[in-house]
Amino acid sequence: MHAYRTHTCGELRDHQIGQTAKLSGWVHTIRDHGGVCFIDLRDHYGITQVVVHPEVEFFQAARQLHFEYVVCFEGEVVRRDDETINKKLPSGLIELKVTSMEVLSQADQVPFPVHGDFPAPEATRLKYRYLDLRKEDLHRNIILRSEIIASIRQRMTGHDFNEIQTPILTASSPEGARDYLVPSRLHPGQFYALPQAPQQFKQLLMVAGFDKYFQIAPCFRDEDARADRSPGEFYQLDMEMSFATQDDVFEIIEDVIGGLFSEFANGKTVDTGAFVRIAYKEAMQEFGCDKPDLRNPLRLMDVTSIFDGSDFKAFAGVVERGGVVRATVVRGIADRPRKFYDEMIEFAQSVGAKGLGYIVWKDGEGKSPIANYMDDARMGSLVEAGSIEDGDVMFFIADTESNACSIGSEVLKELGNRLELLEENCFRFCWIVDYPMYEYDERNKEIIFSHNPFSMPQGGMDALMNEETLDILAYQYDLVCNGIELSSGAIRNHKPEIMYKAFEIGGYDSAEVDKRFGGMISAFKHGAPPHGGIAPGIDRIVMLLSDSPNIREVIAFPFNQQAQDLMMNAPNDVSRKQLKELHIKVDIPKGMQ
Repeated sequence: MHAYRTHTCGELRDHQIGQTAKLSGWVHTIRDHGGVCFIDLRDHYGITQVVVHPEVEFFQAARQLHFEYVVCFEGEVVRRDDETINKKLPSGLIELKVTSMEVLSQADQVPFPVHGDFPAPEATRLKYRYLDLRKEDLHRNIILRSEIIASIRQRMTGHDFNEIQTPILTASSPEGARDYLVPSRLHPGQFYALPQAPQQFKQLLMVAGFDKYFQIAPCFRDEDARADRSPGEFYQLDMEMSFATQDDVFEIIEDVIGGLFSEFANGKTVDTGAFVRIAYKEAMQEFGCDKPDLRNPLRLMDVTSIFDGSDFKAFAGVVERGGVVRATVVRGIADRPRKFYDEMIEFAQSVGAKGLGYIVWKDGEGKSPIANYMDDARMGSLVEAGSIEDGDVMFFIADTESNACSIGSEVLKELGNRLELLEENCFRFCWIVDYPMYEYDERNKEIIFSHNPFSMPQGGMDALMNEETLDILAYQYDLVCNGIELSSGAIRNHKPEIMYKAFEIGGYDSAEVDKRFGGMISAFKHGAPPHGGIAPGIDRIVMLLSDSPNIREVIAFPFNQQAQDLMMNAPNDVSRKQLKELHIKVDIPKGMQ
């Protein structure tokens, strides 16, 4: 017989009654009932109840076991008494009547229970992450992540993509987030960088003729934590394909991601086939952001012209100063108490608004301080714009266009959540397309790239030469699911002459382009195919499919919000010898020592 087990703790069933079995695992729970010791033994696969009777010589030793001891039991598989059958467990019809026991490993008292729903401070959970990972929900999330990645690989290879690994040690990038730098011992004073993404390498693979590439790529960015973004590192499905149009990329991703979500949706409905496409400009007008949640039926509308020159001076003054008025209509909530509107005003102010106007339509007329200053024609225009019916409420935001968008986006989310308007049990996808190539930086009074500087402008060189700069669109796109951005991508600019011109408009001369992106430019001068790609985030995909509120719940060993690994004590100090080998002197700012 095997030294540790003949079966796993999730394997035994009633058809094995009468057989001898050996199980090994962790003591999940232990109960002493009337002189009989009942132990729930847990391993990766499940739980089996083990029963130790007082006639065995090790009975007292079994009673001294503690939670999380690792123990090997051997015995006979027997049927449970009818009153003790546990229908919640796959193994709940049977138990193991123990004839021998061996303690494989003892355990100190755990800082928090592994069984049951007992909350623990996040810092404690992260410090003892190996214990946290024993919990059923978190353990299940990590297994789900493994299954999702395996499915992605199968789907990508099914589309003839080749999995190729790109370097982890590379050159620092002048664009994007802050790099993680790695000092070079052999080249004093010089540094490698961990890749923020395999962007340039995957494009070079297309130049090298590999046609279709993917990898489950680790990416490293020195940035702050968010609920849907881990500081330090994350993983993405990085892909690139040659001789591809935007439609070609969409077709692959719609099949891979749509099929993936359908496979793991756990009963939720999933958008399949072609995803909805929304132009960036339209998204900003209707949702106030480029990450719309299509489960929310609420939309923004522009009512600036209705308030232009009106007697409601608060809004008319905003319009006169070049601002806008955005509105959204919520159906059938006119009977909500005043407290609801006061709380919505407070929320709007918490996200940067000066206030939140509203008109309630009840008993055939619009009622609010705003309505008192609007003539019948303007009120009629509002009714027409919002297709208003009795019982509806229209909310208003008046501000600069950028502020109205950002505030409006948050107000739509809050109304949707507070009023429970979101479509339930579904995954709604959309593509955001037609991003502007450039935008105006008000702070520095200059033209800058708005998205990805390596994207192909729509219209190519002709657009760069003849269109108004801020009107130039790019072949750039984002994939969004339930209001969460899963990825960004683009059809790349593969022509050196167009790249030089695009960067010239963005404020870089050709010498600067050669200095910063010399490898790419050189490669493109040796024959580059048209190519494009995208990189959906693995962590966010798993977060959505596991219905987890925080990305740390789907990563085996995450950092905390301060980018620290509390379990391994990273980052930490290194020895003087190591610093000397790297030719580095540490200069810690005062107050941080």
